[in-house]
Amino acid sequence: MTIPPAYLVGAGGIAGAILRHLVGLAVADDRLPLGTLTVNVVGSFALGLFTFLSLGDDVLLLLGTGACGSFTTFSSFAVDTVELWDADRPRVAAGYAVANIVGALLAIGIAYVVTL
Repeated sequence: MTIPPAYLVGAGGIAGAILRHLVGLAVADDRLPLGTLTVNVVGSFALGLFTFLSLGDDVLLLLGTGACGSFTTFSSFAVDTVELWDADRPRVAAGYAVANIVGALLAIGIAYVVTL
């Protein structure tokens, strides 16, 4: 039985969106958007892991494009950064932006090392 690619992406997307919401609730902090930072770093690790393990096209559609795609959030990261800047917290905004980018890249690097 072959599952259409859109169904795989959609099913993964549902799971990723629900997990993203739950993680956001679990790490909520009024001072810093830790939910977005957490899902971006963890999601980057997961996507790197799934990719480097060469799990196959269908699994990558389900877990990579679907689940990781809806779990991580570049748009929220961008909005959060601007909101921190607009709140006269430019250093926090810059640190937050660096933490997202560097954290995601390090997570992908760790995933690569783990799969060697």
